[in-house]
Amino acid sequence: MHKADLAPVEGTEPTTVALVETVIWIDGQQYWLYAAVDPSTDRFLHVRLYSARTIALTELFLAELMEKHDVEDAVFLVDSAAWLKAALHRRGLEFQYERHGDRNSVERVYREVKRRTSSFSNSFSHVDPETADSWLKAFARWHNETN
Repeated sequence: MHKADLAPVEGTEPTTVALVETVIWIDGQQYWLYAAVDPSTDRFLHVRLYSARTIALTELFLAELMEKHDVEDAVFLVDSAAWLKAALHRRGLEFQYERHGDRNSVERVYREVKRRTSSFSNSFSHVDPETADSWLKAFARWHNETN
């Protein structure tokens, strides 16, 4: 992945960021795919796979996102997940609850991820989490380049 430079492109300044997570199964274990998407372009800004969903991991995800993109002035669109709101609040980032609207862009992107992995029953079998994470980052880059 690093040789092919398949991670999402860095250096954008979105005004809004849709932030969401979904379950991905790896060898029968549950992992959480976090993603930040620019609703104006439907492009991934950052994706990361974690073994749990916690405030601390959400803060780590946000720190990585902030290293890649200028999102300090963006409004983050979130669902009712308390750990997302708490991590954004701790980082001093503005957020608003949005169940539909612009946050739907990330849901559309996730539907595509799940459609692409449906042949694996929305899971990765016989791979380690790093391989699945690499595939998901490569998918994010491909998605950004083809949309």
